Amino acid sequence: MPRLLAAMTCLALLPAVALAQAPFTQADIATAARLRDAALADNGAYDIVASLTTEVGPRLAGSAGDKRAVAWAQRMLIELGLSNVRLQPVMVPHWERGRIEARVTAPFPQTLVATALGGSIGTDEAGIEAEVVRFDNIAELRAAAKEQVAGRIVYLGQRTERSNTSAGYLGTVYNRVSGPSIAASLDARALVIRSVGTSNDRIAHTGALSYDNNAPRIPAAALSNPDADLLERMLATGKPVRLFLKMGARELPYEQSANLIAEVPGTDLEDEVVLIGAHLDSWDLGTGAIDDGTGVAIAAETAALIARSGAKTRRTIRVVLFASEEYVVAGGAAYARLPEDEIGRHVVALEADAGADHVLALDSRVPEGKRGVVESIAGVLAPLRIELGKNESYGGADISGLMAGGVPALSLRQDWTNYLDAHHSPNDNLDKVDRVRLNQVVAAYVATVYLAAQAEGGFGRIDPPERTKPTTSGTRQ
Repeated sequence: MPRLLAAMTCLALLPAVALAQAPFTQADIATAARLRDAALADNGAYDIVASLTTEVGPRLAGSAGDKRAVAWAQRMLIELGLSNVRLQPVMVPHWERGRIEARVTAPFPQTLVATALGGSIGTDEAGIEAEVVRFDNIAELRAAAKEQVAGRIVYLGQRTERSNTSAGYLGTVYNRVSGPSIAASLDARALVIRSVGTSNDRIAHTGALSYDNNAPRIPAAALSNPDADLLERMLATGKPVRLFLKMGARELPYEQSANLIAEVPGTDLEDEVVLIGAHLDSWDLGTGAIDDGTGVAIAAETAALIARSGAKTRRTIRVVLFASEEYVVAGGAAYARLPEDEIGRHVVALEADAGADHVLALDSRVPEGKRGVVESIAGVLAPLRIELGKNESYGGADISGLMAGGVPALSLRQDWTNYLDAHHSPNDNLDKVDRVRLNQVVAAYVATVYLAAQAEGGFGRIDPPERTKPTTSGTRQ
């Protein structure tokens, strides 16, 4: 009888033991669901994007707009009621686009719509005129003989495919990032690419290149998709096509900017940090609404909703608005250089930098033993039609330094179907932001961040992921 009683007692205790080991209490789940549902009816994020794009607008790193953005962000975070608002000084590059003139001079003279790639050098005052040689992508260019390229302007014609993931972007972005130096190593005089974008409007999409220190620097520009089509029709005639290119792009001395940091203080685990980040800078062609005004709004409003709700989190939630992500990831690199013990306090990191369209899945990069925590969070996101994704996330450019230091990541994968229509272009403006879809994104972030701050046992540590896509678009850190 004593043995039977002991066995029955152990069985009776099993549910309690399992409950104690669960990552979340029922109260945690209920609070996350309440925050999720409240975010669906809240337009705070949209109001933040509207304010940023109206009161600041373009904010290229090192520019006057960048300085206005830092002052604006500091006021915004204080007005939202977040705590410990502070600046982390960051030295950032200062590149100016200048004017551009691109035109076909033969066989059919026409003016083209083009823009300089970020970080490109300019031409001299006389400009460059040369025959055009076409390759589809950098793989074809790498395989070319020097005599095919030398003295010519290289054109890369690969089209960015529309996709609901980043696959289309990753398929062509290296034409922009690496193409200039590959062309230069073959003695090209300049590089022109089809824009890395899916819009059929007559607009050109910019984005940063990365010069290789072992190759000469040559001017590089992007054509609008319609103008790339026009150029290709001319090349298809078999007649030599000559292009004139004149660019006023130039690099100026570094300027001081800042990462903006704000917090919702935790309780019993307040020394541990759940970070949600976005980048404050933008390219100069549009007003930076989807890249990354919406990310700024998502990060700030996520923290503000939790703070306003009165819900107390165990861990501290930290918002970081990073400087200079677009051309040289200066802010993310500066943050990752915090003391090792400070980095060690980061339990998990998230980055919002994919526009305003709805979230499709919750991806992660956590130890396999912590995958159950992510599955539990995904359960709370299910009413938003968000699926559990893969445990293969690369996070984002600004948190890549943290991940290299072992910090796990959660990634809310958004729909990219229309994102590249306006990305890095003059069309990146507030009209591309849909309130309802943006609210769904905030709802996903607020539930995820809240639960991450509550998770029993945290998320462990990861091995640094091997990068398979660019974390920086420039050459200097």
